[in-house]
Amino acid sequence: MPALLRRLLKFSPFKAGCAVAIAAALLYHQLGKFEYLDRVLRSLDNRAVDMMFRVRGPQPTQDAVVIVDIDEKSLASKELGQWPWPRDKFARMLGNIHEAGPRAVGLDIVFAEGDRTSIKNYLPALSERIGRKINPDPARDDNDEILAQVIGDRETVVGYLFQMKNDGLPPGDDCPYFPEIEVTANRKPNLRNAYRPILNVTPIEDNAAAAGFFNAEPDDSAMVRRVPLLMEWNNAVFSSLALTMVLSGMGIDKVHVPYSEERGTFVVKLGEKEVYVDNQAQLFVNYRGPGGPNDGTFPYYSAVDLYLGKVPKESLRDRYVLVGTSAQGLKDLRATPFSVGGPGAEIHANIIDNLLAGDALRHDPQLEVMVILLLVLVGGVLLSAILAHGGPLWGGIAGLGMMVLSVTGNYHAFFLNNQVIGVTWPLVTVVAVFITVTLANYFTEGRQKRFLHGAFSTMVSPEVVGEIVKDPGKLSLSGEEKTLTVMFADIRNFTGISEKMAPNEICHLLNEFLTEMTEVIKARRGYVDKFIGDEIMAFWGAPVDDPAHAGSAVRAGLGMRRRVRELAAEWAGRGLPLFDMGVGLNSGVVRVGNMGSRDRFTYTVIGDNVNLAARLQGLNKAYGTGIIISQSTLDMLPEEFVTRPVDLVRVVGRKEPVAIHEPLAVDRSDARLSAAAGKFADALELYRSRKFAEAREVISALNSESPEKLYGTYLERIDELTAAPPGQDWDGVYVFKTK
Repeated sequence: MPALLRRLLKFSPFKAGCAVAIAAALLYHQLGKFEYLDRVLRSLDNRAVDMMFRVRGPQPTQDAVVIVDIDEKSLASKELGQWPWPRDKFARMLGNIHEAGPRAVGLDIVFAEGDRTSIKNYLPALSERIGRKINPDPARDDNDEILAQVIGDRETVVGYLFQMKNDGLPPGDDCPYFPEIEVTANRKPNLRNAYRPILNVTPIEDNAAAAGFFNAEPDDSAMVRRVPLLMEWNNAVFSSLALTMVLSGMGIDKVHVPYSEERGTFVVKLGEKEVYVDNQAQLFVNYRGPGGPNDGTFPYYSAVDLYLGKVPKESLRDRYVLVGTSAQGLKDLRATPFSVGGPGAEIHANIIDNLLAGDALRHDPQLEVMVILLLVLVGGVLLSAILAHGGPLWGGIAGLGMMVLSVTGNYHAFFLNNQVIGVTWPLVTVVAVFITVTLANYFTEGRQKRFLHGAFSTMVSPEVVGEIVKDPGKLSLSGEEKTLTVMFADIRNFTGISEKMAPNEICHLLNEFLTEMTEVIKARRGYVDKFIGDEIMAFWGAPVDDPAHAGSAVRAGLGMRRRVRELAAEWAGRGLPLFDMGVGLNSGVVRVGNMGSRDRFTYTVIGDNVNLAARLQGLNKAYGTGIIISQSTLDMLPEEFVTRPVDLVRVVGRKEPVAIHEPLAVDRSDARLSAAAGKFADALELYRSRKFAEAREVISALNSESPEKLYGTYLERIDELTAAPPGQDWDGVYVFKTK
């Protein structure tokens, strides 16, 4: 258990990344306790939603809302002129709107002061001048009364404004504009509480049948995203202009606001439709497109055209008509995801359209927490694994892929289904995990991998180095016993060659030779252990496992011999001496790992099987062969190799005899070579069976066809054994007295 615990507690880049992912999940779960961080996160999430709006582009509306616009054209007209207009003119325009038969009419305007242009305001002065009192006729001389009469007769929804903060004025005690709407809830929402209402003048106030507030406050980034449908003042609940218009148009006089346990949010029920709102009864507006009279999201009609009766009645019939303004000077412009300064009336138009379609954006806190925690934990662990084991390149690709997938997945799976899920925290987690694991890799495993790359890059091929660096755990530097194939190779008669050359020439020639041989060995996944003068020591099967290490080593030996012949031809043209090389290979259990002193060590192999490989290399001189392999190496070779037996020998330092063989080719494409190898093998069987005459006949024929020192050696032995037959204890083993 202590060992397991130490292993679990041991620092690693992967564990560091997982720790960051877990910490990010825990922090997100407690984010509400960090007000500033939560506010920053929500602001970034909101901007991501704005971008998704723009990527999605405009959407079709329900074709149920039109806007009568107090625009620059109306303000410049001689019929209406600058704002505020006389309210009898406004009443005429409003009457023309109602004559078209709209479903509901709402005024995104508050008439907080009396109309100074009313005739009644001038009658006292006129009475004094003419010397008799003139009594005003409210129906004719009071513009506020004229407008109030139209509003009352035609059931217009008037607008008003809630002052949210204490502005030094008394809060008042009455807000008569709340229609007879009962707001019920099984769990009361935490409605925003207003300070005081800013109401219309008394005549309009007394005649209005319905009203709604038109507050649409921008958030911290000056963007209008959430708009309250309900607000509280003086212990009563009031509805917004847009909601009141929909209720009026649908003939609904009660609003039910139940809490959805499944969704974790409140629901505003409008007949069969349900609209999700947050715990403050704010609607997350699903904007249809750009705002303004020229962008085509909602139809706009100039107020002066309505005043003059130029708008076809069918354009307004059975529609929700909002009266608002796009004029710059009237300052009712708001920023939305599609527009920096769109008319405020268009925000209410979007809300009405959302209510009618039942597709306002939903923000389900419970779902959001589950999705983000899942993304943070699963994505963080997965990215940590890729970075820890795949390196910074693949980790960077994976991290970028996760970020793209998080955003695009959020867009397609949630936003296009009118669901808002935060995207910032998963992206922050990806960046944090990437930085943490990358730094941990650099200071821990990355440093080890750089060490391994530097230590082994000159000894093995880049592919093998890559495998070592990819999984350093498979590499035992402390030493282990493994079955490997060991090679020794050296230049024949190098001493004699070097005596005929200058030292610098010898050095250059030897460097060129060793470089060429090293490349052949590395190409066959071999490890170049060391150079001992003109001798090369190498092995296969470590530091990276190679189940076919014997075959790889023999292929390398044959390739080295072939390359030596090519070099000999090149050097002959340069006037350099010709030389040959001998190779010895043996397979068996050896000790492999870091060997040496405390301050100086190397990765190498030791053991009796290493010594045997060195002895076999030296036997090439005696037989005139290029490569000699042991029986254990032969037993590991695939059948396609062409080999021939050479002898059964007892070398210096070993009591047991060793069967040695010579590999000739890697396949059997050369039929003559294979046939000659088979005949020689048969001849050795005759030789070891004491049938010397028959053996001599076969070997003589082979030697006549292709003279070789190996054949000559056996012909000499046969002649000696024929002249002096061996005793009964003769086993055919040839004993070498020297190395």
